[in-house]
Amino acid sequence: MKKVGILALGSLLIFTGISCDSTAAEKSNNGEKEVVEARLVSPAPAEAKVIVLDEAAFKEKVWNYDENPQEWVFKGDVPAVVDFYADWCGPCKRIAPIMEKLAKEYDGEIVIYKVNTDHNRELSAVFGIKSIPSILFIPKNGQPKMQAGAMQEAQYRSIFDDFLLGKKKEEVKEN
Repeated sequence: MKKVGILALGSLLIFTGISCDSTAAEKSNNGEKEVVEARLVSPAPAEAKVIVLDEAAFKEKVWNYDENPQEWVFKGDVPAVVDFYADWCGPCKRIAPIMEKLAKEYDGEIVIYKVNTDHNRELSAVFGIKSIPSILFIPKNGQPKMQAGAMQEAQYRSIFDDFLLGKKKEEVKEN
């Protein structure tokens, strides 16, 4: 039987290019030419969000269960969360905005992924998903833990802070 594995933190791409608000041009004002300089504007950084994975992306970013079927080898740089869901699932729809909110709040500390169980049956079978939503919590080091069923936002925060980030309760209250 294959061991449960988890998806590693995928890197979010933030565009570092610049775009022109206007271009350098010559303007004629009463016969006089003046040079209008271009204003270069850096785009706003992309906001963190939940990343949808398929089986191939999961193997690349979280755990390649084909290469390491008996051993959990996390590929991520930071802790991760994988939300196994389906589009038709009511509880899955209820936790989706919570996961989006937490992805923004924990940006850079935790990566949150989603896997559609209807489209990724092999991956769902590897983890023995029988109920959705099922949430896989993956610490940077150590074994992942699975939680079946939807929870409240405060419960997810507690797991993120305690299990994934190892923050003490006093530290969490101060932040």
